[in-house]
Amino acid sequence: MESKKTILVIEDEPHIALGLKDALEFEGFRVVAAATGKEGVVAARSERPHVVLLDLMLPDINGYQVCEELRRFDAFMPIIMLTARSQEADKIRGLDAGADDYVTKPFSVGELIARIRALFRRISRPIEALEFQVGAATVNVTAHTLSRDGVEPESLSFYEVELLRLLHERAGQPVSREDILNKVWGLDANPTNRTIDNYIVKLRRKLEATPEKPEHILTVYGFGYKLVL
Repeated sequence: MESKKTILVIEDEPHIALGLKDALEFEGFRVVAAATGKEGVVAARSERPHVVLLDLMLPDINGYQVCEELRRFDAFMPIIMLTARSQEADKIRGLDAGADDYVTKPFSVGELIARIRALFRRISRPIEALEFQVGAATVNVTAHTLSRDGVEPESLSFYEVELLRLLHERAGQPVSREDILNKVWGLDANPTNRTIDNYIVKLRRKLEATPEKPEHILTVYGFGYKLVL
């Protein structure tokens, strides 16, 4: 019998934490809860959850700091940030800190669970290639890293790897935003076009010599993006 997947909820508002716990346990998940950032880091180290649901505003250290701390000891642990902030800059900062995805409060529990299940499906998908080249950089799909000679490898989040892999599979061809959303996030995850744009910004910072003048991840205006090797 397959063991239950563990979800760590780091949330200081008791009614939200309890609501998430009840809903996730009803869906068959095992839930561990923490009310502060420091408690959450300790729980993540001991429990090794399959997914972390991380509130941005916590009473001790904020969600950005927690996310960065989690990434120091586990580069691959899926993290979904829960935030009441909807400004693009806040979302980009969360992604920069290492979050794989974000959900803006107030959110639908059904949508959140759909995102979690979509994430699990993609994690379990067979890997066709262990690594591939983009310019002078090597993307390692298994290790979730981007490396180049003489530079310390950079960690890539789950969605960064999936987005790069899709673009690489169709290198030289424009890939529509709709196709990216469906194949990387899934039909039931309900992401937005801005989600893609935020990840493209992150990837350009890691991959391009001059992110403001990209040579590899190109915008196809009014359509989507194209990867030039």
